[in-house]
Amino acid sequence: MTLPLLLRNRLAELILASFHDADARRALETVAAVCDDPRALGAQAELPGAFPADLFEPHRGGLAVKSGLRGHQPEFCERARRGWDVVRERPLEPKDPPLSRVLGAAALLLDARLYFEVHEQLEPYWMRAEGEERETLQGLIQVAVGFQHLTNGNRAGASLLLHDGCARLLGRSLGGLELDAFARGVQRCWEAVVALGPRAAEAFDWTAVPRLPRRA
Repeated sequence: MTLPLLLRNRLAELILASFHDADARRALETVAAVCDDPRALGAQAELPGAFPADLFEPHRGGLAVKSGLRGHQPEFCERARRGWDVVRERPLEPKDPPLSRVLGAAALLLDARLYFEVHEQLEPYWMRAEGEERETLQGLIQVAVGFQHLTNGNRAGASLLLHDGCARLLGRSLGGLELDAFARGVQRCWEAVVALGPRAAEAFDWTAVPRLPRRA
């Protein structure tokens, strides 16, 4: 099930802010805790300032996603938990870290299948970049969005963006990282999507998604 834009965008903002903002990180931890146990906070708990309180409401002695959006709570909570697992042990970054650090965070988000968050994280760097760096960042963004389309059941969109993104990454490097092996892994994923045809969204082997290289 595809998350409504409100839930998707607000959660992505919170996850990305958690890389550099302590209050956002506490808020994401709180969201994950409420997802695990709606009564986790108790009646008198004070919510972190960044907690998306407008997305929740009291429910059976605890908190739950608002009734009009509650059908999407399982996916929302799964993504919140994955986001929390990514940042929970990571030192806080500066708000606008260098590209090399951002690529390390992008690798973790890709591993967690938080593909929309990868797009949102890299887009500001793509907008400022020029030449080959801009082209390569665009390729990474296209790959992330391609996998996001696949999770949403959009096979045609996934195929197009995985193909185009791969083409921009073959033989390229970025931030000191060689991306050719990653690109060839993406190419194999694209070939699998094409071969699976209409069954791609449900039959794709997600363990085949390559890992973005990272610094030691």
